[in-house]
Amino acid sequence: MRLVVARIGRAHGVRGEVTVEVRTDAPEQRLGAGAVLHVPDGGRRRELAAAGRPTSFTVTGSRDHNGIRLLSFAEVADRSAAEALRDTLLEADVGEDNDEDDAWYEHELLGLAVVDPGGARLGEVAGLRHNPAQDLLVVRTPIGERLVPFVRALVPVVDVAGGVVVVDPPGGLLDGDEVGAG
Repeated sequence: MRLVVARIGRAHGVRGEVTVEVRTDAPEQRLGAGAVLHVPDGGRRRELAAAGRPTSFTVTGSRDHNGIRLLSFAEVADRSAAEALRDTLLEADVGEDNDEDDAWYEHELLGLAVVDPGGARLGEVAGLRHNPAQDLLVVRTPIGERLVPFVRALVPVVDVAGGVVVVDPPGGLLDGDEVGAG
């Protein structure tokens, strides 16, 4: 199966290196030298192919530069080619098995019911945002989408097989009330 592991950002330097927004817990493994990354099927892949640009990339270099991951690819030789890839998602082939008890792929979470600790329905999982501090669970509620830090203190239970995520939000996080209002 293929999963999104990065999004290409700006070009860095003149030799085709790019910045990437990392979307994997294993960047050394999935974004390391020799890794082959693919542009997902869809519009962006068709655009690149129509322009005669590659849709798969072999990582030749991966390094940290002041907290930003930089990648170089065998198929990208200069800054112009790197700039043409800006905002392109990259997928990696990953195994189906997951040994970690508290690790889930976004596609496993989408559509799960979100309930409070008492079982009252709060909404459903609409997505996952990858932020530097921690991932954020995007919860679709009757009053709109809300972001919940995906940490054990606020999301104590994820039961993919049971189709439910338990969220124990502080006041105002999901109900729209302002904390301390009154």
